[in-house]
Amino acid sequence: MRVLITAGPTYEPLDPVRFIGNHSTGKMGYALAEAFAEAGASVTLISGPTNLPDPADARIQTTRVETADQMYAAAAAAAPTADVWVFAAAVADYKPREVAPNKIKKDGDTLTLELVKNVDIAATLGRTKRAEQFSVGFALETNNEQAHALDKLRRKNFDLVVLNSLRDPGAGFRHDTNKVTLLEAGGQMTIFELKPKAEVAHDIVRTVLARLPRRDA
Repeated sequence: MRVLITAGPTYEPLDPVRFIGNHSTGKMGYALAEAFAEAGASVTLISGPTNLPDPADARIQTTRVETADQMYAAAAAAAPTADVWVFAAAVADYKPREVAPNKIKKDGDTLTLELVKNVDIAATLGRTKRAEQFSVGFALETNNEQAHALDKLRRKNFDLVVLNSLRDPGAGFRHDTNKVTLLEAGGQMTIFELKPKAEVAHDIVRTVLARLPRRDA
């Protein structure tokens, strides 16, 4: 079984020293890569900038990227041959229309930036997903959590969405724990209580493996 996983943030440069980013640490995506590898999968891990070392498991091939465009290019190359796609990265929705060639100097009381949409990696690849491929998305929400997650499941052709809320203590960015709800295209919903991200990863992997078509030996 081949698994594609995106993890961590993306950094969208403003100039040679500044960027637009977010607080994602990549811990959840890396934990998923290790859990799938433990289950016997060959994993392609496409990671945005993180402080985490490359996983030591030989079954995990790590590709480092910075921007959404770079992450999309790497994911698009791996997606056609992957049986499972897991979009755990927190990809920046927007990027600066222009990147300044030199450091932007402080001048005046305000600075106006023009931003343009980044490629939606999961949605774009979702339009190419074959029936035998299984796609997992993540939804980190702050309000109307379940409605937003179900909308994302439909729009991006996911088979399963992992929902978590920043309103839950100990969940989301910068934590070693997470509290998630799994929402499936068939209508099933499974709620897991707060636990270490490594354990959450195994919960997700077990759910995915149970949904995949049986493979003859």
